[in-house]
Amino acid sequence: MFTGIVEAIAEVVNVASEGTNKTFTFKSSIAHELKIDQSVSHNGVCLTVVAVDADQYKVTAIEETLLKTNLGELVSGSKVNLERCMPANGRFDGHIVQGHVDQTARCTQVQERDGSWLFDFEYDASKGNITVEKGSICINGVSLTVFNSSENTFRVAIIPYTYNFTNFHSLKAGDSVNLEFDILGKYIKRILGSYAV
Repeated sequence: MFTGIVEAIAEVVNVASEGTNKTFTFKSSIAHELKIDQSVSHNGVCLTVVAVDADQYKVTAIEETLLKTNLGELVSGSKVNLERCMPANGRFDGHIVQGHVDQTARCTQVQERDGSWLFDFEYDASKGNITVEKGSICINGVSLTVFNSSENTFRVAIIPYTYNFTNFHSLKAGDSVNLEFDILGKYIKRILGSYAV
């Protein structure tokens, strides 16, 4: 389980195709602390570390993951947000994040607001996911609060720390992001849907 509080940014060093899968080699300041078989969130996608060597490590994404996330768009030099699993004795600073991306969204607008930034996103509402005003959303592994929520769009505000220490500083209109919708909202929607007549 994750909380959506990004620890570090990793840079793609290499992308290797293996059948329908892709193995990514990342360089990161926390690579030397990672262990083989450890789960790490990459832009909100939970992937297993398969090799570690000094300041680099490898993970493999299967076809299903590549189809449902933005990981298939990564190339050498791309930056991703990293978070290791929450320790049992750790603080719960974000919200419950599973590392299971529901779908991607497209950034439609970025506005700088004298010390903060507003990002607008559009997603395919036909997939059954919803946002709620002041509810939680995980974007590229970052726990954020939704506002201006509508059927298929929403907005988030980014403070300078988040902007500088995640890959939000490189995000622009037209870019694809990974979304994980709030697990509590998904359960409630499913329960209420089962009682619909």
